[in-house]
Amino acid sequence: MRKSCILLHISSLPSEYGIGKMGRHAFEFVDFLVESGVKCWQILPLSPTSYEDSPYQSFSVNAGNPYFIDFEILEGDGLLESHEYKEVEWETIPDKVDYALIYDKCYDVLRVAYSRFKPSKFPAYKEYCDKNKHWLDEYALFMALKFLNNGKPWYEWENDVAMHKAKALTACKKELKKDIGFYKFLQFQFNRQWQELKKYANDKGISIIGDIPIYCAYDSVEAWANPKLFLFDRKRRPICVAGCPPDEFSPTGQLWGNPLYDWEYHRETGYSWWTERMAAAAELYDVIRIDHFRGFESFYAIPYGSEDATVGEWMIGPNCHLFYTIEDELGRLNIIAEDLGFITEEVREMLHYSGYPGMKVLQFGFSGGDNEHLPHNFTTTKCYAYTGTHDNETLNGWVESLDKKSLKFAKKYLGVRRKSEIPMAVIRAAWGSVAEVAVAQMQDFLDSPKTARMNTPSTLGENWQFRTKPEQFTAELAKKIRKLNKIYNR
Repeated sequence: MRKSCILLHISSLPSEYGIGKMGRHAFEFVDFLVESGVKCWQILPLSPTSYEDSPYQSFSVNAGNPYFIDFEILEGDGLLESHEYKEVEWETIPDKVDYALIYDKCYDVLRVAYSRFKPSKFPAYKEYCDKNKHWLDEYALFMALKFLNNGKPWYEWENDVAMHKAKALTACKKELKKDIGFYKFLQFQFNRQWQELKKYANDKGISIIGDIPIYCAYDSVEAWANPKLFLFDRKRRPICVAGCPPDEFSPTGQLWGNPLYDWEYHRETGYSWWTERMAAAAELYDVIRIDHFRGFESFYAIPYGSEDATVGEWMIGPNCHLFYTIEDELGRLNIIAEDLGFITEEVREMLHYSGYPGMKVLQFGFSGGDNEHLPHNFTTTKCYAYTGTHDNETLNGWVESLDKKSLKFAKKYLGVRRKSEIPMAVIRAAWGSVAEVAVAQMQDFLDSPKTARMNTPSTLGENWQFRTKPEQFTAELAKKIRKLNKIYNR
């Protein structure tokens, strides 16, 4: 069945509170998708943000972002009074998330809600904590310790605590009992609100496409509490870290800095950690997009401490053995493979044998007629066609960046005369392609300028800040998108 999809992260939803929430405006966005005839809603990782506010650098692969917890729902539960959050100044720049401000204000409000929380009035709380004990206990302790240490990374804590020594942790658990309870409360409320939103979307015929980063952050509960998962030395420092080698777009490559997995350990343990992770993702999402899929075939390892990615080596990953093991344990999951970047024949082979649909990005296609990202070169319907991803320009920004030759080719290929017509023509090309799902960022349906770009890879600051306003989701726009879906049978 041919479908269409809109990419819009929770943080970008309309909100009076500085950042998108899982409340009223999220439910209204689902209604907008229904009116538009769109069947899929894609979001970015739901994890708490840490380094440079990126959802791809999180304190935990399992936890949800407390920023998305809706205050109005907490008020309805008797945990907040309206003045306690409505009288707070939540933004400094309209249309952008001010993460520093949110960090300063959000937890204060949530702590007020926690002070009124009585587990006996929420029977699902104990059930949630018991079900998620395998990760929740360590995560809550980790966050309580991070708060105690003024946000410092775990490897800068007192040595016995940083090294996860049992005796030191026993004392910490007693001392930080209230804070540990607070972080468990946040995860319970996040999960409760998310599951209600997801159920609403599913009941309306909307599938949620979620995103999981391949790697964990170094400053994460996984690296702190389970170092055997990673290629660490005896002092729990990474031996090498993740990134991408230099190419024509980045002369010094991309240095991500994430610790790399000890795949031998994962194989010996039957990939149990990965199986648990995928099982959790399958509860959160209807379809799971795995970021940097090529890293399972081979991955670029950069010596720890390097200033850039110019020096590194390719190392072999688990390939399809990992996915076959997960499938044996969990059954067939709905997975999208982010097969972008430096793609070799071996990676193509892994994608083929996994059976997962890959991605095509039309913005990558206009460098020449034989490019695989142009719709006439799609060799299978088993793919997702993106006008652009969260790492790309808005279509307006992309058009501005085209050189003369590429611009001329884009006009010819798309059958338009004016530069201003290109963005909509790119959307039509994706919708008209053979791909089973066509995806566009919400920015491109809103005709947003280049300043609405979600992320520019390998840059710090000014990323992940895009926001929308309620008045942008008009009946006219819904009608326009529905017409597009009808024309192209999506």
